[in-house]
Amino acid sequence: MNKKSLQQLGAIALACSLAQPALAQSTEAAPESAATRLAGGKIDRDQLNFNMESVGKLLESSSAARQIESSKAPEALARRDKAREIYKQARASLNAGDLTKASAQLTEVRAAFFEAVRLAAPEEVTAKKLEADYRARLESVNALLAAYKRVASEKGSASKTVNETVGQIEKSVAEAARQAQGGKFKEGRLELDRAYLVAKAGISSLRSGDTLVRSLNFASKEEEYHYEIDRNDTHQMLIKVLVEEKRATNPMLDQQVQGFTAKSRELRQAAEAAAAKRDHQHAIKLLEESTAELVKAIRNAGVYIPG
Repeated sequence: MNKKSLQQLGAIALACSLAQPALAQSTEAAPESAATRLAGGKIDRDQLNFNMESVGKLLESSSAARQIESSKAPEALARRDKAREIYKQARASLNAGDLTKASAQLTEVRAAFFEAVRLAAPEEVTAKKLEADYRARLESVNALLAAYKRVASEKGSASKTVNETVGQIEKSVAEAARQAQGGKFKEGRLELDRAYLVAKAGISSLRSGDTLVRSLNFASKEEEYHYEIDRNDTHQMLIKVLVEEKRATNPMLDQQVQGFTAKSRELRQAAEAAAAKRDHQHAIKLLEESTAELVKAIRNAGVYIPG
């Protein structure tokens, strides 16, 4: 890595450290500030003044600020301008004596500025993060796929359902690898996200599929209800990653998917209402029906998933 890249990385590290609430100016001041907070949760004006000055320097004269300026990235500059505007509002709130509002606004300033730094990050840093995200997701997919194969094997199942699920996951992993080999880690990560959700749906189906015997043991109906909530959430995400693109170019399919998802939402709302009344057994049944509607929507779009 060259000297310029190291300097840019240093700028990001500086922004991260300064994005945290500033420390007391001296060891003598710290106990007083802590005592004040413990006494009534009140904001210390002197400390807030110090924080305000620190964030002002962060915005205008830090190496991170110079990085944003030199990047010329429109999104980064816009986010930096937003941080400046909120900072002015925070100053006004402090001057007006509204310490709570000023402190909250200062937190917004830090968040906006840090986002600006991220958007201005050098391409080399961004690429390394994309690659790291890709490899982390690949590890998760491989772990889920291994678990799916192991449980299916333990049940002595070599059904068409299991084979098709494994095939689909492995196809996505292979496509992700092809994208990664071309340096397209972002696209590869998206493909792995699909594989991850299909693997997760496959594992959850092992307890409810026609070809596999139920094997999960729950401590209570409430615990099983939360399991079904997670399974329903997984299938909702599958709708987004597997079907959204097809819906955008096929009005008839979009209408059909809307019908299935509307029915699914209705059933889930009924399940949540039943759970609120502690009728978890009925809630579980409703959630299973809700998830089944989502499976229909996905399969109707020509994408096979277990369910």
